Amino acid sequence: MSILGHLEPSNVFHFFEEICNIPHGSGNIDKISDYLVNFAKERNLEHYQDNIKNVIIIKEATPGYEDKEPIMLQGHMDMVAVKKPSSPIDMTTEGLQLAIDGDYVFAKDTSLGGDDGIAVAYELAILDANNISHPRVECIFTVDEEVGLNGAAAIDLSVCKAKRMLNLDSEEEGIFLTGCAGGMRVDCKLPVKRETVVGALCEVFIGGLTGGHSGAEIHKGRANSNSLMGRFLVHAGKKVAMNIVDMEGGLADNAIPRETKMKVVVSDVEALNTQIAEFDRILKTEYATKDSGIFAKVSVVEVGSFEAVTAEDSAKCGNLLFLLPGGVQAMSGDVEGLVETSLNMGQLSMKEDALNLGFSLRSSIETAKYMLEEKVYAMTESFGGSCSTTGDYPGWAYRVDSPLRDSMVTIYKEMFGCEPKIEAIHAGLECGFFLGKIPELDCVSIGPDMKDIHTTEEMMSISSVKRSWEFILKILEQA
Repeated sequence: MSILGHLEPSNVFHFFEEICNIPHGSGNIDKISDYLVNFAKERNLEHYQDNIKNVIIIKEATPGYEDKEPIMLQGHMDMVAVKKPSSPIDMTTEGLQLAIDGDYVFAKDTSLGGDDGIAVAYELAILDANNISHPRVECIFTVDEEVGLNGAAAIDLSVCKAKRMLNLDSEEEGIFLTGCAGGMRVDCKLPVKRETVVGALCEVFIGGLTGGHSGAEIHKGRANSNSLMGRFLVHAGKKVAMNIVDMEGGLADNAIPRETKMKVVVSDVEALNTQIAEFDRILKTEYATKDSGIFAKVSVVEVGSFEAVTAEDSAKCGNLLFLLPGGVQAMSGDVEGLVETSLNMGQLSMKEDALNLGFSLRSSIETAKYMLEEKVYAMTESFGGSCSTTGDYPGWAYRVDSPLRDSMVTIYKEMFGCEPKIEAIHAGLECGFFLGKIPELDCVSIGPDMKDIHTTEEMMSISSVKRSWEFILKILEQA
């Protein structure tokens, strides 16, 4: 039985519900990609599927629109598939359990995948319709955007004729995104030596942080628990000898870590307690507004002999963690309030023989991005470590002359009686890769209102989906 069948626009929600019935988490996109191909075959539409499962579907112009400039519509088919621990759903094999709460659609105990399932639904509804006026539309469906923009990097656009593109991967209605930062992941490894150490094994815990997305919320100045653990090692190390046994913090390179734990061996527990109490007071004072729940604590696990990192290498780990840069490095000189360059130490772990760190680096200026990469490499290598880079993706520079944006602004004001906001974001979008393939491409990114994307609390506004749909149709008709 359909859950969304009574909602408007009916065709959009029909396809969104069909998509939600198909498992399509990042890395698990074969079924959704094949679904799109079958959709095109059933309607005799020109289509292409590449070896990594990107899909392009083309529909020629409707009568009277043959001479109008073609337009691309683009979104990604993968979602961030997360669920509550209590959920019995296997998100690799089962669809979502959709539900409605007032104006919002959500999925029970899992993420919804509105990012970017609604883009796919919009595109399918346009391709399926016989009563919509439009120029040649080239619908692009990319894979694995959420894990490195992999589909956009690999896709071949040689079959496309359009020089303008509507990206449908935004989550705030009334905001036109016209630029984004480029980024990369840098992994650092610092080798360590171990020795047998006698003393009290204690767990140091820094937690209660707010965290957030390193692209969207890095400017808020929230604490990074991984960086703070390095600060504690340096601060407390002046008063108490500590041998690290292990460390762990953060879940993803692009998420500001909320908690970090470390086990250390000490000979003076009282001195360690004194230092953690002092550090807790420091954190509560410095982050009283930005991270009001922050705390640092220590607990004794057991007393005995342990294989721990040598004192010299423990100090080296603390110094590296403390000195590596983090957070906002520069603000844009062109767009007020926009972060230009940042980095986030999102992941930390101590294996047997090495300290491992995972960074997300971002900048809207390519040279600044690579400067930051060089800085992380230089700092890590100066301590005897090594680094590697993956997932390097380009930024999307703001275009002063954008006929598509100008036309969309005019249409928006006529429809809704107010000005849209024109913004750039520090997070990454696929538009940069598309511009690399078609340099003259004129891009704007829009989408309906969503809340808490990438979480089990994700929700999408029904009324906003409808307004955004009507706006898209006007763009196709008039732009």
